[in-house]
Amino acid sequence: MIATGSKLLARDAGLLWHPYAPLDDGARYAVTAARGTRLSLEDARGERHEVFDGMSSWWSAVHGYRHPALDAAARGQLERFSHVMFGGLTHRPAIELAERLVTLAPEGLSHVFLADSGSISVEVALKLALQYQDAKGRSGRSRFAALRGGYHGDTFATMGICDPVDGMHSAFAPLSAAQVFLPKPPAARRTEQGSWEHSESGMQQWEQATRRLLAAHAPELAGIVCEPVLQGAGGMHVYPPEVLRILRELADDYDLVLIADEIATGFGRTGELFAVQHAGIVPDIMCVGKALTGGYLTLAAMLCTTRIASALASGRGGTGSALLHGPTFMGNPLACAVACASLDLLTGAPGTGSPAQGPWRAQVSALEAGLRAALAPAAQLGHVIDVRVLGGVGAIELDGPVDVTALTRAAVDRGLWVRPFRNLAYVMPPYTSTPSDIAALGQSLVGALEQVHG
Repeated sequence: MIATGSKLLARDAGLLWHPYAPLDDGARYAVTAARGTRLSLEDARGERHEVFDGMSSWWSAVHGYRHPALDAAARGQLERFSHVMFGGLTHRPAIELAERLVTLAPEGLSHVFLADSGSISVEVALKLALQYQDAKGRSGRSRFAALRGGYHGDTFATMGICDPVDGMHSAFAPLSAAQVFLPKPPAARRTEQGSWEHSESGMQQWEQATRRLLAAHAPELAGIVCEPVLQGAGGMHVYPPEVLRILRELADDYDLVLIADEIATGFGRTGELFAVQHAGIVPDIMCVGKALTGGYLTLAAMLCTTRIASALASGRGGTGSALLHGPTFMGNPLACAVACASLDLLTGAPGTGSPAQGPWRAQVSALEAGLRAALAPAAQLGHVIDVRVLGGVGAIELDGPVDVTALTRAAVDRGLWVRPFRNLAYVMPPYTSTPSDIAALGQSLVGALEQVHG
């Protein structure tokens, strides 16, 4: 007999920790089914709710739930083998996934490390940057420069490059290495015509301060880390692509490894297949995850240029020629097979057209137009100070903290699942959403905000 949602919630209480929540947090819903863009929920009172998933399960389920192509890929690989170790062995799903990633990524990112999760892929990127500098005879370059407002994961090395003041890891500051933090870039907005608007004076101030900091610290730095164009957990902060061009220039000037954390922004979410393409630059290392498997299984990847990889291959330096990381589930065949199918859905099956103009582009363009219209009424609410949209991302910023529990309940009652944080109510809907889905999303979210915050 399958337990009902209310019984599941009772069993969960005090047993399981959930992300960034106390053990006894009772503000949860049980998922009893998921299909397409909808979740079937049940609350502690036994009330059932059919809701549109405005979060794409934290930005990963871009094709929705139970997609036939992804289900088939998972079943097909299960019939062969679900996992083998990657040490000393290889297999078709991993090779095909790596080939596709190299084809899709900005030209020059030609080598792939398959990781368990986004955080781990960034950890590996940091290790690779350190090994690169060591191979170049610069073992003293052991720190990183990162943007204020950034978020790169919850593991120890990634916590160290998250914003040290406004980030989520200040409690662990004594355990994190001291890094160099560049100013938070000025805010920007992309117009419906595709141009970018921002404060010129703010941009000049940011550039001057950044150049001074990097000039002062370059001899001790291994690399620069950034979330390109959109800082997620830092407040859905959109900044000018020019920032990336300046960081690319400075990385070249000081031979620093430029790491682009595209975990959240990759695979079309910001309106380009990868967010660095808004600036026309190629990072030395790029990390991808979240949407990689369409939300089916945990998987991420780190890609790097031949210049970086060949430095390790030389074998110079104390760390030798191997990239020193090797997760047990590295290159998991099941995850890789589903990821290949997910990339086919995004870009069109191999050989059927240009990945840059694949189905994802029309889908995200429609999302952007729909979100602009659907969320616009929120600007008239009393406590809203900004409404912004970039690609398939919509954010409503309030002048104070969101009442997360009340707003979540009000949205669920209106048929919408969202997970607000800090002073933001934001959405990242599945790419498969229809125009009517997005219109309803806007009505539900604006109505919930008006009810809770006035």
